[in-house]
Amino acid sequence: MAGDLTTWPEDPVLVEVWRAGFDDEVLESVHRGALVVLGADGEPLLTAGDVARPVLPRSSNKPVQATAYLRAGWRPRDDRELAIAAASHSGEDGHRELAAELLAAAGLTADDLGCPPALPGHEATRAQWLVAGRAPERLAMNCSGKHAAMLSACVAAGWPTAGYLEREHPLQRAIEARLGEASGEPVAAVVVDGCGAPQHAISVTGLARGVLSLVQAEPGTPERLVADAMRAHPWLIAGTGREDTELMQAVPGLLVKGGADGVHVAALPGRGAVALKLDDGGDRGRTPALAAGLLRLGVPAEALSRWVSTPVSGGEGVVGSVRASAVLA
Repeated sequence: MAGDLTTWPEDPVLVEVWRAGFDDEVLESVHRGALVVLGADGEPLLTAGDVARPVLPRSSNKPVQATAYLRAGWRPRDDRELAIAAASHSGEDGHRELAAELLAAAGLTADDLGCPPALPGHEATRAQWLVAGRAPERLAMNCSGKHAAMLSACVAAGWPTAGYLEREHPLQRAIEARLGEASGEPVAAVVVDGCGAPQHAISVTGLARGVLSLVQAEPGTPERLVADAMRAHPWLIAGTGREDTELMQAVPGLLVKGGADGVHVAALPGRGAVALKLDDGGDRGRTPALAAGLLRLGVPAEALSRWVSTPVSGGEGVVGSVRASAVLA
């Protein structure tokens, strides 16, 4: 299937950027992509673009990946540790402290992490670090919780922690198999993610199918434990002012996980799931497209009002909007 990942399909416009301010309104930019809405039974309710082509879900794979850690024998001390395992956090104090505690419980330290050092993503925290002259740290990297959980799973399973990011490591083989199982399709390719871990290509349909299976799993199963932990602690999943955190706070029962390069997935038990990939890899159009998909699942418009249409600024005012195209109406 490698050939499928070397060309790009002719996807439709999912999101439009409109700018006005005087008498005219201008379509300034568009974001093309692929989006699927699945019902609670897993059957498609809406498809736009090539929803079968494998893409790189990036951090949107984390919820399903986290189930592999539990299956390997890792037993987090509480659901906060499980939530940070599936997070793309902002590096705020509570995020870093929890990742460090998770490592300590496994007899490890930040020196064992294979993710690169980074400054916190949270603007105020990063500013404090820069003023203090503080260097980037591995715990501040947004995937440090995932890496800490990967290492903890290795310890629990009796696997070596050295080389835990190699594709042939038992943990990574287990993750690859788990992603294929949850998505209902084989992993099409494995590359290196931004954090240094293997990244697995599946379609947006497979992505939606996998995350839907978590929220609809039986209580107490690894799948449901991950879904429940993420929804119980939305701040840990992203952070202050972040879309994933605020969407989960706004819509009871909703599980949301964004990924780099224009990917987003959300699932709601009894309703279904939405997954999307924007062709340009940008962030601007993700939430209007995601909100349009959630509207198709019956999520109340008032709960999604902040994300259905996002503002375009001009001077000190709002002169336009970023909103879903007619394809998603």
